[in-house]
Amino acid sequence: MSKNTIQRIFAGAIMALIAGGAAVLEYFGFPAVRILGIIIVLMMIVEMVLCMKKTGKDCLKKDGVAFCVFLAWLFVMLAAINKVGARPQLVLQLLLIICAADIGAWLFGRMIGGDKMWERISAHKTWSGQIAGIVCGASVYVAYAMFRGLPFMSAFGMIWTGISVALLSQYGDLTASWIKRKMGIKDFGNILPGHGGMLDRFDGWIYALPLVWLTML
Repeated sequence: MSKNTIQRIFAGAIMALIAGGAAVLEYFGFPAVRILGIIIVLMMIVEMVLCMKKTGKDCLKKDGVAFCVFLAWLFVMLAAINKVGARPQLVLQLLLIICAADIGAWLFGRMIGGDKMWERISAHKTWSGQIAGIVCGASVYVAYAMFRGLPFMSAFGMIWTGISVALLSQYGDLTASWIKRKMGIKDFGNILPGHGGMLDRFDGWIYALPLVWLTML
């Protein structure tokens, strides 16, 4: 097992423990999920600002507008997590779909292979991986919804929600990859060994989180 894999497993375990601790605090009435979500998005904003400061002047002249738009969108995410975080069950559902989509895309993309989606943006993402990620994300959400016994949602509504969040999470990943490619960097940060920065790890939130917020309005 490579050092990078060990680091990813260790960092993943730490994140899982933090998430579990937040769930326990929520059980006792403390708004830990909302606070944790706000901290994560604030760290994403800080990472983006620091990366922009390190970017060369020529790069800023060429792509500075795109960087500023992306930074502004992160503030939209901050407003979104402030509202969505008040309903921890929604955050749980969001994480379930995104994690399932991420794992499904990675696993089946490697197993099946095939044509690349946008090789110039992300060298490893394939169309087969995207389709598998959508199927996995939607399937996990339907299973969760049925387990929870959510009678207010039709089967079609569950599937559509799962597909929408899974698809948007993947395009959030691609958007972050595109920004990194423009900046000429591999990761936005190194706070999470093997995973990069917060913006690298939670890029699936970029579009999916505002979507969930929009459904609450």
